[in-house]
Amino acid sequence: MCAAHVVAAMPRLPAPPAAAADLLPLRPVEFEILLTLAPGERHGYAIIQETEARSGGALRLETGTLYRALQRLVQGGLVTPVERRARDAGDDERRRYYALTAAGRAAAAAEATRMARLVAAAQAAQLIPRTITG
Repeated sequence: MCAAHVVAAMPRLPAPPAAAADLLPLRPVEFEILLTLAPGERHGYAIIQETEARSGGALRLETGTLYRALQRLVQGGLVTPVERRARDAGDDERRRYYALTAAGRAAAAAEATRMARLVAAAQAAQLIPRTITG
């Protein structure tokens, strides 16, 4: 299949907002963190656990890697630390919680759109099937 046919076969996806597009591509670890924070705030260990569970154990963030990436995301305005006290006996008040900012949500959405375009191109080029099963 020639390049023109591959491009024609790809679905049209909306372009990401300009500011979010300027941050692309995100580092895989940063995208994983943003993806984990999308539903709501999490503490560091919960981010590690959720990324490992989502990847079926293929990705295990080391503590240093996580906190260096969180520092970059906070400095970039994509994530913000959240002041919070323990809500129940099982919640340690020393835990640091993080939340996605509006810019972080836009960047994660833009990265997901970028990845979807790549997957569509790979499917159109018959590198991967149209439907992928677990």
